[in-house]
Amino acid sequence: MELSGNLELSVSPGYWQDRPPQEALTTAALADQLGYAGLWLGEMATYDVFSLATAVASRTTRIPLTLGPLAVGVRDPMTIARGVASVADLTGRHVSVAIGSSSPVVVRDWHGRDHRRTGTALRESAQALRPLLDGERTTTDGTLARTRGYRLRLPAPKSSLTVAAFGPQAVRTAAAHADRMVLNLLTPTSAADLVRQLRTAAAEFGRTPPSVAAWVTAAVDPSPEAVEQLRRGVVGYLAAPGYDAMFEAAGFGEVVAYARTRPHPKELLAAVPPEITSAVGLVGGTEAIRARLAEYAAAGVDEVALVPSSTEADPCGERTLTVLSPQ
Repeated sequence: MELSGNLELSVSPGYWQDRPPQEALTTAALADQLGYAGLWLGEMATYDVFSLATAVASRTTRIPLTLGPLAVGVRDPMTIARGVASVADLTGRHVSVAIGSSSPVVVRDWHGRDHRRTGTALRESAQALRPLLDGERTTTDGTLARTRGYRLRLPAPKSSLTVAAFGPQAVRTAAAHADRMVLNLLTPTSAADLVRQLRTAAAEFGRTPPSVAAWVTAAVDPSPEAVEQLRRGVVGYLAAPGYDAMFEAAGFGEVVAYARTRPHPKELLAAVPPEITSAVGLVGGTEAIRARLAEYAAAGVDEVALVPSSTEADPCGERTLTVLSPQ
């Protein structure tokens, strides 16, 4: 697909709960073959990200990798830097890293870690990671992120650092310490607001604003199964702080109000209108998607990471990725 301007397209496997986990490898191979600018590999409930990245590198030939966003409440700066350096050394691939706060479910419930003071944890982790990734011996004595005396024994990956942001503290951390900020599940209007915040904060810190990427779900001419999959994906965000206001502003105040009553997830899903998927995603025909990509570019987004739907009608998102391919 030809795009106006300098917008880059990358890919992130969706890790859809209703699909086989190994589809991530096929989606990665497709992204490589179809000429996408990069591949994001997140970490959720299936694969360890460093193991997955090594497997992906063995099945691809040239695509740069970004690992994360990794939860700073789960992985400390030393283990992140060592893991990134391990993948880079074992695969010979350029490897970048993204960090974020993640969610209380992942950090507190799954890992038994403290999920309070997430803004502090993110800022201190970003401060510690930069010198570690550059191969420097460093001491960071933060209140939540600490490391003393470690230096990589593997070649320094000199990775770019991305910070996942939505709230003001995370945006300021990205402005102060990151090479790139990544957003997730946002309308172009909300993306534009966060880009403005980023640029203002970067000016305060005397830095060039980091580039901005956005993870955006995608389904070209979606089947009913794809729409259902994408509807399920927004349920957990409808009452989340900040996201609720975004969905209200996009015209979905009724379902947001219902979500705030904490109904059973199945009941909430039944109330989610199909139209919500195109408000925060690239869903529809090619011309509609092209127009939506232009809106993200106009909002100040430099890179859209496609998160392709995967269904029996379009396994691994192959058709969607082929139609939207930059080649």
